[in-house]
Amino acid sequence: MGDILFLQLSLPPMLAGCLAAIVCALPGNFLVLRRQALLGDTISHVALPGIVLAFVFTGSVAAVPMMMGAGVVAVLSVVLIEVIRRVGRVEPGAAMGVVFTSAFALGVLILERTGSGGVHLDVEHALMGNLESLVWYDAVGWQSLLDPDALAGLPPALPRLFLVLLGIGVLMRLAWRPLIVSTFDPGFARATGLPVDLISLGLVAVTAVAAVAAFEAVGSILVIAMFVCPPAAARLMTNRIGHQIAWSVVFAAASAVSGYVLGGYGPIWLGFEQSVSAAGMVATMSGLLLALVCCIGPQRRRASATLVGSTTTGRTGLARSRP
Repeated sequence: MGDILFLQLSLPPMLAGCLAAIVCALPGNFLVLRRQALLGDTISHVALPGIVLAFVFTGSVAAVPMMMGAGVVAVLSVVLIEVIRRVGRVEPGAAMGVVFTSAFALGVLILERTGSGGVHLDVEHALMGNLESLVWYDAVGWQSLLDPDALAGLPPALPRLFLVLLGIGVLMRLAWRPLIVSTFDPGFARATGLPVDLISLGLVAVTAVAAVAAFEAVGSILVIAMFVCPPAAARLMTNRIGHQIAWSVVFAAASAVSGYVLGGYGPIWLGFEQSVSAAGMVATMSGLLLALVCCIGPQRRRASATLVGSTTTGRTGLARSRP
């Protein structure tokens, strides 16, 4: 009976948390290396008004219109950030902060005023997600993992996240070298004829897709954490980009599993009657892992030197972070 309950109640949200964390961590590596980590924060916030507007216009909570709505708003937000930065002559981080806070507040207002909160969209789910509601009722034992009929009853978020993860992995593999060169040395990439602006826009689009795919299940808090914490922790473990991505996947999965277990069972082990938010605990664990790696990571000093040096020369990051 215990195995059945685990398969029905714990395995789906745990898998969803892992998939969502890895989906966000993959593009997050390049956002961190490009010193654009706040861009992931921005997109995860502007996804809310895009999702709500997509529902308002289509009346559907299907994945395709949600992703299209969030993607369009994400691109518009990036354009708006650039306009504010150039016209207002403000620092890029300040421009991002203005846009993502305003967009998220607008999304909350639209959510409340249109009555969308009664159809599976509400402010609480926008912040915390609904990991705990992912239940696999068709599971009757471990053999269900190989039963096509039982697998068809999995929560829709799981196959959706898996497909998005597969798609992002394929895209990163196909665009690996241009993405690496434009990340570490955009001046050299332009000189060789690479479409640096188009590559950057593609990274924004992939980030938007990752944010929307994870948004419904885990909410904006976990999405923000996964874009930054696992890649940043991985950056402190190695100076090779391939190894960094592998480390970020390990840290993302470890944060998801440990966070779900501690959020769901930790309070009960301590004698409390109620659990805490799984998504919130996953985000907390990702931050704690980053803090731990900041203390013991073998590349923490070299990573700091790279980040400082990259402000003075465009080739420092390329020299110190090898593909």
